[in-house]
Amino acid sequence: MLGLPVARSRGLSRGTRSLLNAVAIGILLFLFWDILSHAVEPVEAALLAAHDGEASWLRFGGLAAVLALGVTVGLVPLGYYDRWMAARRATRFGPGAMALNEPTSGARTGLLADPTFRLALLIAVGIGLHNFSEGLAIGQSAAGGEIGLAVLLVVGFALHNATEGFGITAPFAAAQVRPSWSVLGLLGLIGGGPTFVGTLIGQSFSNDAVSILFLALAAGSILFVVIELIGVALRMGAKHVLYWGLMIGLVAGFATDFVITVAGV
Repeated sequence: MLGLPVARSRGLSRGTRSLLNAVAIGILLFLFWDILSHAVEPVEAALLAAHDGEASWLRFGGLAAVLALGVTVGLVPLGYYDRWMAARRATRFGPGAMALNEPTSGARTGLLADPTFRLALLIAVGIGLHNFSEGLAIGQSAAGGEIGLAVLLVVGFALHNATEGFGITAPFAAAQVRPSWSVLGLLGLIGGGPTFVGTLIGQSFSNDAVSILFLALAAGSILFVVIELIGVALRMGAKHVLYWGLMIGLVAGFATDFVITVAGV
């Protein structure tokens, strides 16, 4: 929730909006790497165990299939959905009626018909899937009696996730749209709420396949969003701003992740 109010800012220059959009891309690229690295760990562990004769190759094949399926489902259908929405929009308004990142009237077409809201929603969903797995880690630590570790994870994830809220608002900043507080609250709930759900489930349930699936889905959806935001950045021009923003976002992601690393996770 801490990064969401940025979307309510007024009078941002084109250069500032380009930078904010680029920083969000950098943060999401870090999340993509972070998510995939956590998703691949149990798959690699299963591979090594199968190679050493300590587990079956079937387990490795199953986990690898879940990883591939999750990334595919998280990425490919979103592309078809976006294509369908664009065709539907063109049919309703006619060619040239609206630019790709131009907002529509929520009263006229509904929130899901607004490409700016839809992109922000996809970011929130991808981050929410990622945060569900973080909640699982917190819950499993508490269930194992490692309360100190659980508290450290809470603090670390809180610092780390503060940058994710800003990533959700990037489409609004790029399109110069001021969303309502209710819309921001909804997006924050979608992005952050799964942490609490994951914590509750993690206290009583632990399964590698489920964790990999949610991480893979998050990775696929975030990759789709990164591609979309890069398209927005290129249309806004100023490639040098894009490069600087990417670096700032990546540094911010790694810096906040160092707190979690201290916990040995």
